[in-house]
Amino acid sequence: MFKRLRSPESEMNDLIKLCSKNDRRAQNELFRLFSPKMMNVCLRYSKSREEAEDTLVEGFMKVFDHISEFRKEGSLEGWIRKIIVNTAVEKFRKKGMLYATLHMEEIKEIDFSGPDVLSDMSADELMHMIQALPAGYRMVFNLYAFEGLKHKEIAEKLGISEGTSKSNLYDARAILKKEVELSRRQAKVSNE
Repeated sequence: MFKRLRSPESEMNDLIKLCSKNDRRAQNELFRLFSPKMMNVCLRYSKSREEAEDTLVEGFMKVFDHISEFRKEGSLEGWIRKIIVNTAVEKFRKKGMLYATLHMEEIKEIDFSGPDVLSDMSADELMHMIQALPAGYRMVFNLYAFEGLKHKEIAEKLGISEGTSKSNLYDARAILKKEVELSRRQAKVSNE
């Protein structure tokens, strides 16, 4: 007869149960399944690959410690991502690297209109530019641009004021805009 195949959801539920029992094989499988995407998240929040790897490992240790608390109210991937992001945020808060460099009165909107230069850039180039941002700028930029948090939420999460969040986002965007323009000019020169 035909062997009945198990659903992916059923297999994932079994994997979660085994992980909650500290089954090393199951934990390795969960890590194998989700670490590539989570590494990309860690890279955005980190200055270097080594720092990202540390955040990834620390984050997954928390995942394994708390996997029995996963309530299946959303995706497992989303739950893991939240833990990874929170781990990155905690690491930066411990370093005390979040501060404003501009006063709110100085903030004006930056014009990001014009040719879509981002479409000409590789993901690696953009990742490198984000990693090169100062720590506070990088953290606020990621939470705002990639996690979709509002300045009030960012301020609460990082223990800073909303004004500092807005200032750091403004500065991050300005730096990235300059880097993108420089990259575009360099590409134009090399194509001539």
